[in-house]
Amino acid sequence: MQASVLIIDDEVKIRELLAKIIQLEGFDVQTAVDAKSGLKKLQQQAFDVVLSDIKLPDANGLDLLPEIKKLQPTAEVILLTAYGTIPDSVTAIKLGAFDYLTKGDDNNRIIPLLYKAVDKAALNNRLARLEAQVQKKYSFESIIGESKLIKDAVNAASKVAATDATVLLAGETGTGKEVFAQAIHQNSGRSKAPFIAINCAAFSKELLENELFGHKAGAFTGAVKDSKGIFEEANGGTVFLDEIGEMALDLQAKLLRVLETGSFLKVGDSKPTQVDVRIVAATNRNLKAEIEAKNFREDLYYRISTFTIELPALNERRSDIPLLTDFFIVQLSKKINRRITGVEAAYSEALQKHHWKGNIRELKNVLERSVILSDDGVLSAATLPADFLGQALQSGSAATDTLATVEKAHIQRVLKYTEGNKAEAAKILDIGLTTLYRKIDEYKIG
Repeated sequence: MQASVLIIDDEVKIRELLAKIIQLEGFDVQTAVDAKSGLKKLQQQAFDVVLSDIKLPDANGLDLLPEIKKLQPTAEVILLTAYGTIPDSVTAIKLGAFDYLTKGDDNNRIIPLLYKAVDKAALNNRLARLEAQVQKKYSFESIIGESKLIKDAVNAASKVAATDATVLLAGETGTGKEVFAQAIHQNSGRSKAPFIAINCAAFSKELLENELFGHKAGAFTGAVKDSKGIFEEANGGTVFLDEIGEMALDLQAKLLRVLETGSFLKVGDSKPTQVDVRIVAATNRNLKAEIEAKNFREDLYYRISTFTIELPALNERRSDIPLLTDFFIVQLSKKINRRITGVEAAYSEALQKHHWKGNIRELKNVLERSVILSDDGVLSAATLPADFLGQALQSGSAATDTLATVEKAHIQRVLKYTEGNKAEAAKILDIGLTTLYRKIDEYKIG
């Protein structure tokens, strides 16, 4: 696809000469004689680069620059003038111009500079598309479900997102707390700044302190240079503290200081570091019970629970299982490159009857397994994990089979998929390798 360039200049000879030179380089070129007609073209067509004179009949190029950027944020602007001055060039760059050229003196620079500006515009476009994809992925509209419980949670989250309030997401593991945290961040005024998530249960106390707050050189053996922690890296953005109920009491005190003063001490430092971050915390624990047990600070609880959102367990919103199933099947089919054309009634019934201890995360894992094991593009009860088999036998064509028959067929299907790799098959079946060998011997699987 040709890169497109708009030239805005009221001097006919210069405008036509530039257009001819740039067209010979293979660019698509449009021209305008003044700011008004230039802005009109920008409203009608996307351009990669705009070459604009500083002195136009109806505007100053420096004043026009913000208008161009407003209409086309990813376009790069090169300003031209007959009389270049250092103050003007500095102002142009500060306002977002790619560069500033003096007519006559910089003719040899125009084409090389144009190619650089086109490359930068292409990068701008790619980043804009990625940003749009991220915003779509983490929008509240992307949260699947029509049940009242999930709609109430989404409504609450969408209202608090526009504020800077600390949010506590409560609910069982696997209910989508990080998805909600991402959506809150992406729909806040901090969306352009970093979103950094950390699972507080995944680190020891010492490691977690270092991850959160960083350290000074010499703070401990191996600390050869200063290191930023998550709070400093996320300055201006959002920190998501998952499983905050697992945090040690002395770290809770440091976190409380961040919430109250916006400052903290790095490990080994005596000078406070100031930050501006929003905290979204999550827990699957009953923090009030943890306070009673002296495992969680009451003052911290009241700071993080300014706005609490309860995320419903999948068992509480079973009406959403078909919607979630359809969504994940489409997603997983692309990921695994396996076309799924249907779902057996027995399969859907087994999903509805199952007690989802792992919630949405477990549902996605079960569906991924089934998509992998499906030979004919249909998700059948035989592709479900062992703990589903008893339920799957209650309905459909599997009703006449014994549990052993279904289990044998399931193992054979997995071994076929892994091309006989027993270690990989055991991993997919979620059983030990010795158990798999025992089953192979028991069912006389060749």
